[in-house]
Amino acid sequence: MSCTTLALRWSLSLLACLLGLALALSAEANSTAQTELTDRVNAFLYEQSQSLGSEVHIEVHPPSAHLPACIDPQPFLPHANATLNGRVSVGVRCGDQGGQVRYMQATVTVIGEYVTVRRDLAPGTILDAGMLELREASMGRMPRDVITDMSQAVGQQAARPLREGMPLTSQLLREIYLVERGARVRIEASGSGFSISREGEALDSGAMGSEVRVRLDNRDMLRARVSGHNRLEVIY
Repeated sequence: MSCTTLALRWSLSLLACLLGLALALSAEANSTAQTELTDRVNAFLYEQSQSLGSEVHIEVHPPSAHLPACIDPQPFLPHANATLNGRVSVGVRCGDQGGQVRYMQATVTVIGEYVTVRRDLAPGTILDAGMLELREASMGRMPRDVITDMSQAVGQQAARPLREGMPLTSQLLREIYLVERGARVRIEASGSGFSISREGEALDSGAMGSEVRVRLDNRDMLRARVSGHNRLEVIY
């Protein structure tokens, strides 16, 4: 075998080794960039959704393998008012100037609390705190107008039959006036180190939590929040 042939074979072997090394390094770099991209999107979605419930689970679906690496990924929501629950679309700006934009898919599962009734209630029942409780569930399976704060249901009236465990929504309830215009009302005023009680006349009708005007017996006027039947409160 001539020296020329040996040199050629050695050169080809070296070239093959260098090519294999370059491909391995490229694959490793692309894998690292892919991991960074996924981590950035995951962190972004968690930041945007963590206030929606007690638990948030996020699964980012990797982009197609043939896409080039995304340098300095900056995630954003294509639709500002998008509901971050279930399958969502996330935009990602790539490059120093964010000139390249690509879109990824992710699944967000939010576990939160919803308000329900402890037992079956008939239409017309006025709800109090003892009739209600909070339960946990995937919020993606809940109606859009599900009630998550018990104070939003207390003092409301059942508009239709309510079954134990069913998620309460605004459509299932209706506001009732606990204070009628012209009624005699008691106003509790409290603050740091003091609490006083006065009586007066309601100048407006109001449901639980609403603000109404009141004329006191000394003719002074003030605004107070409805806290019960013919009861108002002022907190300083």
